[in-house]
Amino acid sequence: MPVNPNTLHLPTQPGVYLFKTGEGRVLYVGKATSLQDRVRSYFAKKPDRTMIPTLIAKADLVDCIVTGTPSEALILERQLIREHKPRYNSLLKDDKSYPFIAITAEDVPRVMYTRHPPEGARLWGPFADAGAAKRVIQLLRRHFGIRDCKELLPQGCLSMHIGLCAGPCIEVGDYDARVRAAMRVLDGDGEELVIHLKKEMDVHSKHLRYEAAARNRDLIAAVRKTLSQQVIHSRFYQECDAIGFANQGDLGTIVLLSAENGIVVGQTQYPLMHRGDISESVSRVLSEHYAERRPPKTVLIPAPIGKWMESWLSERRGSNVEVRNPQRGELAKLRKMADANAEAQLMRHQRKDSGSLEQRSADDGAVLLGVERLDHVVCFDMAQLQGNERVGASICLRNGRPDKKAYRTYTVKDAAMDDVRMMRHVVERWLKRQEDWPDLLLIDGGMVHLNEIQNLLLEHGLVDRVPLATLAKREETIHRIDCDNLVLDRRGRVLVYARDEAHRFVNKFHRKRRGRKGLADPLEAVEGLGAKRLQALLRHFGGRRGIKHASQDDLTAVEGIGPALAERIWREIH
Repeated sequence: MPVNPNTLHLPTQPGVYLFKTGEGRVLYVGKATSLQDRVRSYFAKKPDRTMIPTLIAKADLVDCIVTGTPSEALILERQLIREHKPRYNSLLKDDKSYPFIAITAEDVPRVMYTRHPPEGARLWGPFADAGAAKRVIQLLRRHFGIRDCKELLPQGCLSMHIGLCAGPCIEVGDYDARVRAAMRVLDGDGEELVIHLKKEMDVHSKHLRYEAAARNRDLIAAVRKTLSQQVIHSRFYQECDAIGFANQGDLGTIVLLSAENGIVVGQTQYPLMHRGDISESVSRVLSEHYAERRPPKTVLIPAPIGKWMESWLSERRGSNVEVRNPQRGELAKLRKMADANAEAQLMRHQRKDSGSLEQRSADDGAVLLGVERLDHVVCFDMAQLQGNERVGASICLRNGRPDKKAYRTYTVKDAAMDDVRMMRHVVERWLKRQEDWPDLLLIDGGMVHLNEIQNLLLEHGLVDRVPLATLAKREETIHRIDCDNLVLDRRGRVLVYARDEAHRFVNKFHRKRRGRKGLADPLEAVEGLGAKRLQALLRHFGGRRGIKHASQDDLTAVEGIGPALAERIWREIH
């Protein structure tokens, strides 16, 4: 029963409120300076967020937890969201880290490509193009001799002997100056290195060493691409974080660009499930990001976050934090660059998560059929042409994606000519060898196929173990025992894909069989006619055309060909 605002008697103190179902499931968690006023705003005639009417309709009660201050409410809200993962909150998603170039803080620094930088290291990145970052590290080692080995070896190492390391383990020399030069390149002052590479490229071209020139060309591109990903200079970027936001439906990404001493020095990105409120998503990320670190002097945001959040940031820093949404100038450019980074990371995250799109289609299919899951689907289809080359095939989908190793083909050995009995024959062969039972056995067919395969499962005592359905092409209708027929919508795309994939696979196998039969030599099917006698026939008649026009008497004139064999050859040809 929907929540009745007239029955809510909430306190005016700060705290956390929870919208719940009658079974106790938490749908939404929020924080407020005044619980009574904040919850009352959800029942306004014109709500400011599209998800609110749905939330109100599904919630049966509103619970609350009073805290001493709004800051405590913020911390408690984060903990409750982590614990309950409410459907209507913006949820952070776990994501792998992104690569950095790091120069360590050791007495003899080393350069490294890492997703988990060591403590105290100077960082550049993260980088969207990891390959370019690796090439830049190779370049720094080649031109500046920066070491990458984990420990100093008194006898030196292979990198030293091939010219990729200055050998500080043997003699330090000017190694510190080399490290400072490499840092200058990573800070964006790489023009000197690019000029040097261009000169080398011209020399290689002049002496017709085009492959070496091409390598230099690629190195120049790598330097420029890597530096352009993360280096921006401005006297305005003293100590600030710029927040960028992008979303595609309910998938969102928030990027924080960190700037110190006039340089953008790092990027942190948070993929999340976005629920339509940018302010809430940004606040959620800020509370997570700054829970374990000190906020900067300035935070540039894409949408208002509320006074309570600004107060919490200032409290975390120990001094005033300026929260701004700049519209023009250098800071606005930095803020827009954060948006561009968020867009890029969102696209990358979508590509990386493409496998989950298939999983989502499998989950949608499970909801449509009212089953627990469809992570493992096996689908059968048959193919024949005028009664010849009768074949069947089964395909397997796992988590919505093809599992090619589990694809199987079958040549029908049963004398039955009708499609239903052939399907029974093929499925029965599959059952006898099966150990891993699918979440759904899908048959390309209608009610007749469904009843036949259901009887087969009954005979083998597998009705309870193997869920069965057939998919008819007409109107894409699913048939199941003791269930109403169901016309598929877009949520059933995993089932349509399984049927189409089985159809493609069996037809490919059928064409292969037909082609193999068309290329076969009819004489090879003659009993008693081996390779030597076949060669004797070809030599005697000058080829297959001569054999084709030969009579039985002509055939017996060949050495090794008797009257009975000659008759068999003549009958096979004619």
